[in-house]
Amino acid sequence: MLREMADLGFEYVELSHGIRITLVPGILKAVEEGVVKVSSTHNFCPLPTGVVQAAPNLFEPSAREHREHDQWLRHTKRSIDFAAQVKAKVVVCHLGSVVFFWFNPARKIRKYLEAHHDAGRTPDDKVYHALVAKSLVKLRKRMGPFWEQTKASLNEVYDYASQKGVKLGLENREKFEELPLDADYAEFIKGQPANAPIGYWHDTGHADIKEGMGLLNHRQHLTQNAPRLIGFHLHDVSAQGSDHQAVGSGHIDFKMVSEFWRPEHLLTLELSPRIAVADVKSSKAKIESLM
Repeated sequence: MLREMADLGFEYVELSHGIRITLVPGILKAVEEGVVKVSSTHNFCPLPTGVVQAAPNLFEPSAREHREHDQWLRHTKRSIDFAAQVKAKVVVCHLGSVVFFWFNPARKIRKYLEAHHDAGRTPDDKVYHALVAKSLVKLRKRMGPFWEQTKASLNEVYDYASQKGVKLGLENREKFEELPLDADYAEFIKGQPANAPIGYWHDTGHADIKEGMGLLNHRQHLTQNAPRLIGFHLHDVSAQGSDHQAVGSGHIDFKMVSEFWRPEHLLTLELSPRIAVADVKSSKAKIESLM
């Protein structure tokens, strides 16, 4: 697996939340032999024993049930251990979600966008934007306990990550009910201790999807979070709304995104396994040209 990445011209890789435990011996051997270096990993990596497919939200830091919380804490620390073992600088993390037992407001938004695909990018669609405003009120009304639990969970791993020399990359998400709300991201990270081993991790596809929902402005969101940026997941979004597409195949303005890159940032091409090899190479070339 890692030899294939090296043969495509990559010196560094991110180990994703799809790494099965059975792959670990080969990964350690490849790293030891210098086949590739590991820049970052993605929680949970490696996957818990018995889990054989990508499961980044298997356990959530927002979970208020103690057994799920204990599992999140255990496997996040295990991911930090593994990141340190392969000399990765960052573990990318999701921050949970708000659970609705009934009447999740995200359903109405998804249903409306299925019938009116460009509603979020059309300021004149007053019906849709009124729906978003009403849904955000419902989300904020319910999110308090979940968001407080997320922050408490993060505090439980800060010292552990610092001791291991690993940072947590707090990633923006694409679903309406996932935490934190995009409008709250900058203030949240700014409010964390200056020595906290964290940073903002920007996913271009997720931001574009949220922009399509009318929930953020991509450039403005990057500007607000630039002071604590540490890395990027780079992938495009098709006209049909599918992310993890080859760079340049969709409508994301990567020239704009590149204005926020700094030498210390980590840049990861996060592409669908269905992308052709030629498109992987062209994506790499396009990102390098912008660098």
